[in-house]
Amino acid sequence: MAGGGRVKGLSSSCILLIVIAGMERFAFKGVASNLVSYLTDTVKMSNSSAAKTVNSWCGFTSMLPLLVAPLADLYWDRYSTILTSSFLYVLGLGAVASTAMIWRWSPPSNKSSPSFLFWSLCLISLGQGAYNPSLQAFGADQLDHDEELPSSKDDQTSNKKSMFFQWWYFGVCSGSLLGVILMSYIQDTFGWVLGFAIPMIAMLTSVAIFTCGSRIHAYKPDKTIDGKPLRNILQAIKVTASKLVNGRIRVSLPDEEPDTVELDNGGFDGNPRNDTYLLENAKVVLRLLPIWVMLLMFAVIFQQPATFFTKQGMTMKRNMGRNFKIPPATLQSAITLSIILMMPLYENVLIPITQIFTRNRKGITVLQRMGVGMFLSIIAMIIAAVVETKRLEISRKMSSLQSETVTLSIFWLLPQYVILGISDIFTVVGMQEFFYNEVPVRMQTMGFALYTSVFGLGSFLSALMISVIEAFTGSEGRQSWFSNDMREDGLDKYYWLLALTSALSLLFYAIFCTFYTTRSELENGNCK
Repeated sequence: MAGGGRVKGLSSSCILLIVIAGMERFAFKGVASNLVSYLTDTVKMSNSSAAKTVNSWCGFTSMLPLLVAPLADLYWDRYSTILTSSFLYVLGLGAVASTAMIWRWSPPSNKSSPSFLFWSLCLISLGQGAYNPSLQAFGADQLDHDEELPSSKDDQTSNKKSMFFQWWYFGVCSGSLLGVILMSYIQDTFGWVLGFAIPMIAMLTSVAIFTCGSRIHAYKPDKTIDGKPLRNILQAIKVTASKLVNGRIRVSLPDEEPDTVELDNGGFDGNPRNDTYLLENAKVVLRLLPIWVMLLMFAVIFQQPATFFTKQGMTMKRNMGRNFKIPPATLQSAITLSIILMMPLYENVLIPITQIFTRNRKGITVLQRMGVGMFLSIIAMIIAAVVETKRLEISRKMSSLQSETVTLSIFWLLPQYVILGISDIFTVVGMQEFFYNEVPVRMQTMGFALYTSVFGLGSFLSALMISVIEAFTGSEGRQSWFSNDMREDGLDKYYWLLALTSALSLLFYAIFCTFYTTRSELENGNCK
């Protein structure tokens, strides 16, 4: 089926929420994509400090859903959560814009000014931590079915979910593309005040549209055991641990009914069937951990375009015509542009071809899809290392009296951006569908939080790697790999290191996938 026809399978509410998600990405990327330039040029941070700050902030932003999403699942409905968190989101964007306005007349000269910027960014993180997973889960609620668990027998339902996640990511990437291109140009040309004010206005507009569309939204009823699934799971684990200590629990043997646990009447709710059900859900969450960990290196690579890729571009030939210079951060748009252009090809060309060989309705499984994206990200880092090696060779041949700018065109960076974009089509979209399908009943918000937390911990891991590498390579008076002098850095070695560690992660990922049993297979009794 053609991509346009498939979009018609989504409800008006789904399409509206996809547009709103795109507007949110426009606002976030309008701040995040060029933040490293703001920190180095205005706040006067070093290259490594700015990169670590951006990575840490992105990590904090992506990890917060793990803390907030359970509360949304337990105590709040998604509609109210979206409205409340959007208020914090807009407030944080306004605070960031106000710092740029203040620093326009009084540049930051002490620790209090950067601290205010940091807390403003944290306010954005807090708002987004509840907003993004709730909005996406709310969007998934709009689908025309009420099935709580994925079923391999219901191919139409499965395809509709896949279609929703793909077009959701398409909308998100469209907003990101506009945010990177437009806001980077405005920030570099007209200043940071306008460059940070526009994202705030965009986010405020998206909230207004969401509120006006409340009449067409579908509000999915709560069908959990008692409305508080995560709390019950934690209680069940606590009770079970206590029974293990006291020898009051019996686990079924292999020749009995598979994957079941029998409890005596000492359970917390007196209902053994509920206890078993909740424990099985807890087990599903633990089963996701190996896959979750192996995706972290992909998330580390995901951080490079907004940090060191951008700093590379600042030292390369950026002229287009006599007067116009390409803002380095706008090259991030190549990632989202490649996603937008390649997504229809994935749907209309790749899937039909792979269906012939795999006889799978989706072409390739979700786990295979993520693996392909991880492989492409490794290729992107190898290309990045080769290009950086060439840039350094040219830079070191130039006279030390000349500027850092080399004669190598910034467009040499395009291949690594484009391949990362294509890898996103496979891995990021696959991650959304994977974690949504594999979490326990009525915990879809938590599922999306698990997905974003991969990038959160990946951001922190990236910052940690920078700190450790800087400490080792910069000791004994040597230049570190992240030297402020871009003619003496070792980014090429850093990229090779990322490619190697990512290859090891992919190897272990393939091993874990071999033994992994999906939740639908468990439901249908097709355990490996």
